[in-house]
Amino acid sequence: MSDLQALLLGLIQGLTEYLPVSSSGHLTIGQELLGVSGDDNLTFDVAVHVATVLSTLVILWKEVSWIFKGLFKWQWNEETKYVVNILVSMIPVGIVGIFFKDYVEEIFGSGLFIVGLMLLLTAALLAFSYYSRPRQKEKISVKDAFIIGVAQAAAVMPGLSRSGSTIATGLLLGNKKEKLAQFSFLMVIPPILGEALLDVVKAVKGGAEAAVGDLSLSALAIGFAAAFLAGCFACKWMINIVKKGKLIYFAIYCAIVGAVTIVMSVI
Repeated sequence: MSDLQALLLGLIQGLTEYLPVSSSGHLTIGQELLGVSGDDNLTFDVAVHVATVLSTLVILWKEVSWIFKGLFKWQWNEETKYVVNILVSMIPVGIVGIFFKDYVEEIFGSGLFIVGLMLLLTAALLAFSYYSRPRQKEKISVKDAFIIGVAQAAAVMPGLSRSGSTIATGLLLGNKKEKLAQFSFLMVIPPILGEALLDVVKAVKGGAEAAVGDLSLSALAIGFAAAFLAGCFACKWMINIVKKGKLIYFAIYCAIVGAVTIVMSVI
């Protein structure tokens, strides 16, 4: 992997992790166009995923510190309830990761056609949430957290946006936009770290050569920095977009990219 390829893939990861356009789908497309194998350089995959987690912590540091300050009061307060909701939202994706990981990886290797289909599904979900007008709720309930978690688990499919699925599902459930965006980005931190840990385990089993591949230290640093900076920008931008209710533009984008990707896969 060259420094330029690392830069481009880092930017793609950082931007698309938060924008409702599917990071996995765009990374697959990017790797195909750049000639980078998705099975190589697991160290790079771990690095850019950790970089996006750090970008979330930086942008949402006020919310994160609020959660931890309240949590360590050892009381049943709003902060504790928030943590419980995040833990509940992790259950579906945890089940998928433990029991269906091999099947999901098989799907991930099935080429661009499935990516295109899932991008079209992302577009439909975003459009539906945009035009839907459910009754508004003041707080995200445990039940809603679990349903949003199911949407996150479904988004392991390449091309089905994680942020798009969780935010759209929350909007369909009637949750307020400003609270939903923050919850969606905070709930994704444990799964991203878990995914990175699984990649580390896979790399260790495969040996150092499989983990590093042809990755240089400069490419690793450039990819990490690009993913972090792009993630900071995308996270902050996406929160404002959700507040303004402008998700329909991403629905149009996903529909166009999905259609083009399907055409590319059959040519």
